[in-house]
Amino acid sequence: MAQTPRNQVVAARKGSSRGRTPSGKPNPIDVHVGSRVRLRRTLLGMSQEKLGEALGLTFQQVQKYERGANRVGASRLFDLSRVLDVPVSFFFDDMSDQLKTQTPALIAGVGEMAEPAAHFEHDPMAKRETLELVRAYYRISDPQVRKRVYELAKALADASDAASS
Repeated sequence: MAQTPRNQVVAARKGSSRGRTPSGKPNPIDVHVGSRVRLRRTLLGMSQEKLGEALGLTFQQVQKYERGANRVGASRLFDLSRVLDVPVSFFFDDMSDQLKTQTPALIAGVGEMAEPAAHFEHDPMAKRETLELVRAYYRISDPQVRKRVYELAKALADASDAASS
C-alpha cells in the first residue's frame, strides 16, 4: 500500500526523536522560540522562577524551554503569550528564511510544505499592523476621541490619495 503524505509524516516522526535534528540536537525552530521566550522574559525583568510560578512550572523547565531542549506545545505557548503579554506570533518573529526550512517534516525530507496563499501577502487585513491599529483604536475609551481618530485617519488617507494622483 502506498504511503500518503500524512503517513509519511507520521513515519518520519516515529523515526525522529520528537522534532530533534538527525544529530540529536534540538530543532533550530524550538531554539528560536526559546530564545524569544528568554528575550521577552528578560525585557520584562522577570526571573525564570517567576515565569515558572506563573505557568505552574519549575525554573528548570523554563530553562529547558529557553534552550530549546524541551519543545513548547501549543497550549503552553498560549500560556506563555498571556503571561509575557505578547501575541503568539511574537515567538516566531525574526526567523530567517533558512531557519523556516528546519521544520521536522522538511528535515525528514517528507514532501514540500504548502506555501502560504499569495492573496494573504497583499491583504492589509491579514497584516499585524492592521490588527495592532484596530486594537489600539478600540482601547480609546472616549467615543468622541475615537471618532476624531477615525476621521483623522480618513482625512490622511484622502490627502495621500490626492497627492499621489
